[in-house]
Amino acid sequence: MKKEMIKLLLSHNVISEEEAKRLDLINDETIEESIKELGFGKTEHITKDKICENLETEEIAKEILCFRKVFSTNSIAKFLANHSAEEGTVLISEIQTNARGRLGKKWEAPEGGIWMSLILRPQVPPARIGLITLATGVAIAKSIRSLGVDARIKWPNDVLIHGKKISGVLTEVNATFNEIDWIVVGIGIDSNLKLEDFSEDIRIGTTTLTEELPTKVDENELIAIFLNEFEKVYQLYKDGEIEDILKDWRDLADTIGKYVNITQTGGKITQGYVVGINNEGSLIIERQDGTLEKIISGELRTVE
Repeated sequence: MKKEMIKLLLSHNVISEEEAKRLDLINDETIEESIKELGFGKTEHITKDKICENLETEEIAKEILCFRKVFSTNSIAKFLANHSAEEGTVLISEIQTNARGRLGKKWEAPEGGIWMSLILRPQVPPARIGLITLATGVAIAKSIRSLGVDARIKWPNDVLIHGKKISGVLTEVNATFNEIDWIVVGIGIDSNLKLEDFSEDIRIGTTTLTEELPTKVDENELIAIFLNEFEKVYQLYKDGEIEDILKDWRDLADTIGKYVNITQTGGKITQGYVVGINNEGSLIIERQDGTLEKIISGELRTVE
């Protein structure tokens, strides 16, 4: 991870080639401060000041770092989380050049989208980790719906409009069996983008707010709307008000009632109707023989 941060600083001419070759002379505190300085630098259209004009949060987004271009906001967030980054720190980049999705999937993050990561330090049981992805999906869906479009949630980590993906969540965690050190939640929203901005293989099953709305979206305002919504659902998450989160998720779900094919880790395939989710965020499937199966994680595909 340190090498990746050095590469980032080198690409922005913060350090020299000679300095980059001598990793032993660059301590983590220096790297951390240099990264934060980059996050306070010049961007083209997403800025902390503009976001704060509509921000109503108390804990989330006390610190906002806005970058012009980075490899991955999640990678930077994990590095900062391992050091002194506070709960609620937000990292945003106008462009990501090495973004990734869940299960290592390809994720393109060109200019015009919203690409961000949140650093969280919830004092909750590790068994509750999976619910943060669902909670984030609720916040994204509500934010996009505020624009007048029917955003829906696909288990476990996508938000759809008319069955096409508009947003995704990547959750990464550092925890022991009884304690969470940090959670990094990565969010991508295809906002002011055209389908032509993506490679051909990404366009299939994808949509953008440009495709769905008649006017351009104010990205700074949408980021603030999301952060406001996220703080509400995150407070429920920390307080253990899980049923409130799950009720919203069920109301917004695109998945419940559909016949699906789920490929789990190891290649096991389960088919059946989605009947709901449990209090841990696992999907409950009714198979053809009438038995129920709990799915903790997997790749879901709707069978028409």
